Amino acid sequence: MAATALQIDLVFSRPDTTLAVTRGVARLVLDMGYAPLLEVGLPNGRRADVMALGPKGDILIVEVKSGLEDYRVDRKWHEYGPFCDAFYFAVAPGFPDGVLPDEPGLIVADGFGGAVVREAPVIPLAPARRKALTIAFARLGAMRTLRDPSG
Repeated sequence: MAATALQIDLVFSRPDTTLAVTRGVARLVLDMGYAPLLEVGLPNGRRADVMALGPKGDILIVEVKSGLEDYRVDRKWHEYGPFCDAFYFAVAPGFPDGVLPDEPGLIVADGFGGAVVREAPVIPLAPARRKALTIAFARLGAMRTLRDPSG
């Protein structure tokens, strides 16, 4: 009698996948020394899934893709570059290889953490824009803290 392996396929909805990947990205960038904020509005009207401020003032933006269809219908990712030093896509394990463009960095993450699979090219922000974004980042973080002073 041949032994058979028990296969369990986990099926997550897009919101569940997005939440898990976002949580893993936040944990990863924290481990890298960055301070992340989620759902950050940008001056161009776009919203960054994760924006993170590094210890030297560098800014990362990470765009979370919950699956192949999410990537295919979303063509706004080029609009994040002017507001960060480095831009990454983040996907769940099992996202198909060779679909995402080669230019941005790539993070693979789940609800427990993540890994940088491909480093993002660093294109430094102009000093005036960095200052404006850093002030806006700090104010947003402080305002979010004050929404619920109990913590």
